[in-house]
Amino acid sequence: QVQLVESGGGLVQAGGSLRLSCAASGSIFSIMGWYRQAPGKQRELVATITRGGSTTYADSVKGRFTISRDNANNTVYLQMNSLKPEDTAVYYCNAQRVYTYWGKGTLVTVSS
Repeated sequence: QVQLVESGGGLVQAGGSLRLSCAASGSIFSIMGWYRQAPGKQRELVATITRGGSTTYADSVKGRFTISRDNANNTVYLQMNSLKPEDTAVYYCNAQRVYTYWGKGTLVTVSS
């Protein structure tokens, strides 16, 4: 059974930084990524990274967030810098192979 375990969320002031981690069980995934869902809004893509290291970012986080992965340990990271109050959301880890898997989410709160 595939498990995705996120960590690293918390409360931070605007302008601060956080680093999210997601450890996945099982075989390596072709694509791993992060999505987020703010209160009252739909879940949205934040960033993805392929097994080869190709990345995509939402326009709203470009230049501030960096996604990376450690294939040997089946782990994906999200370094978030210059955080804004509008980044407040539950952040979900996503992993794709034949099927798509989701973590339970970790809350990021950015205070103004």
